[in-house]
Amino acid sequence: MRKKAVSPAHRRAVAQELVKNRDCSQRAACRILRLARSTFRYRGRAPTPKEAQLRKRLLDLSMEHPRYGYRRIAALLRREGWRVGKRHIQRLRRDEGLRVPPTKRKVIRRGASTGLPTTAIHRNHVWTWDFIADATVRGGALKMLTILDEYTRECHVLWAERALKAADVLHWLQKAVEQHGAPEFLRSDNGSEFIAKIVQQWLKANRIKTIYIEPGSPWQNGFVESFHGRFRDECLNREQLWTLTETRVVVGDYRQQYNQVRPHSRLGYESPAVFAARSCPSPAPVGLRPPSAGDGQETNKNINSTMSQD
Repeated sequence: MRKKAVSPAHRRAVAQELVKNRDCSQRAACRILRLARSTFRYRGRAPTPKEAQLRKRLLDLSMEHPRYGYRRIAALLRREGWRVGKRHIQRLRRDEGLRVPPTKRKVIRRGASTGLPTTAIHRNHVWTWDFIADATVRGGALKMLTILDEYTRECHVLWAERALKAADVLHWLQKAVEQHGAPEFLRSDNGSEFIAKIVQQWLKANRIKTIYIEPGSPWQNGFVESFHGRFRDECLNREQLWTLTETRVVVGDYRQQYNQVRPHSRLGYESPAVFAARSCPSPAPVGLRPPSAGDGQETNKNINSTMSQD
């Protein structure tokens, strides 16, 4: 035996194999493995129609979401009305040979953090944005912009382009603010698109404070890094992207599914949209904050003229 037989089911399987190969008698196999003969002869009952239906639905959800573990599958089943526990689903998935291959763990950072300890405590408190890169099957470059709310985990923007400049980044930030309201803080790295003059002027005019992480310290922007890990694992690594148009469709579908359907472990296995509707019932004020000074409108005019020249 390569592995020590511990559970009764495992010992029964080993005993049955010994008897089948005629290595010893049933009585001797049970004595050697310390297994009751009644356990050796036990035959499980046939599954009921409801259990068979649950198993079929479990297989369907596992095929639809191959990167979901038993906890998220159980959350989806409970959302559909099934009265199941996570251990029940774990046992059924093991019986079917379903398993999510573990991702390679990153080395845990040692030492004191040097980032600003600003933690989001309500909706539109802290947003975070960053880029994620990929490529089409033909080798064309893809650059995607992500904007997240760190409190509700909602993905406000997930847009793909061949290349994104500061004016493009500012355009999508303005659209997100017009739809969801302005954040108090915006966390990002020190990329040239995020520290561009037109972006800095627009943020200052609308009283949005910036939180820049230390260079070479992506762990200080953990929310967007975690989202990118899930996005790459559940979407980009599963799809063959041939064109930019196809990429935008696939990325848009994933953003919709992430916000509306995907159970989030940090939100009690609710989707970000459900969590936001429950914890933040009052809608956020839509639009930009009024300029703090009388020349704020002039600043916006100068920014727009600069963007039109670019």
